[in-house]
Amino acid sequence: MKILFVGKANDKYAEQAARYLKQIFPDSLVVFGLRGEKMPEFFETWQGDYVFSYLSPWIIPARLLQSAAKGAINWHPGSPEYPGIGCTNFAIYNGETEFGITCHYMNPAVDTGKIVEVKRFPILENDTVFSITEKCYALIINSFFRIVERIANHLILPESDEKWQRKPFTRKELDALCEIKPDMSAEEVEKRIKATTYDKPWAYTIIQGKKFYWIGK
Repeated sequence: MKILFVGKANDKYAEQAARYLKQIFPDSLVVFGLRGEKMPEFFETWQGDYVFSYLSPWIIPARLLQSAAKGAINWHPGSPEYPGIGCTNFAIYNGETEFGITCHYMNPAVDTGKIVEVKRFPILENDTVFSITEKCYALIINSFFRIVERIANHLILPESDEKWQRKPFTRKELDALCEIKPDMSAEEVEKRIKATTYDKPWAYTIIQGKKFYWIGK
């Protein structure tokens, strides 16, 4: 089995997934990267059975997707209601009480491919972007183990009845969520700070061309 694993560098979950994959399929090719880094040149010529995208910093190009004879699979840290970037941020902002992860086949258009499985969990009142993301990562690694196990046992992968519910959120939409304007209510400001704070605040206000970040109460 020839598998290409594309994962996020310096991420403990991606590293754990890659180690497990190499144990089950020793000939797997593992590549890690960070957002902003140049995509490996061999993506233009690789051919094999599966491409696994595990928190990949790159949008997998169409040619590479087509070169995976059995399929290209992604693990998305968001449920089908929240495709694209900033899914956890928008879920918190919208006051969702449930969230989850989506394992799906990849199309050239991001987060549009046929869904393999969805796993959900409740959002608690005091959950944050960080805590929800950690819950997603825990479900993703378990989903990854299950999918690899099924492939190793020559079993057909599951097919979910769920569908993507909207167009993927964009970087522009996430940036707009992060911006706090002077005419916003105190409630709106707090909602945006909660929805856009991870390990550091992302919410900001622009004053005379300078960007100032909010830290909340």
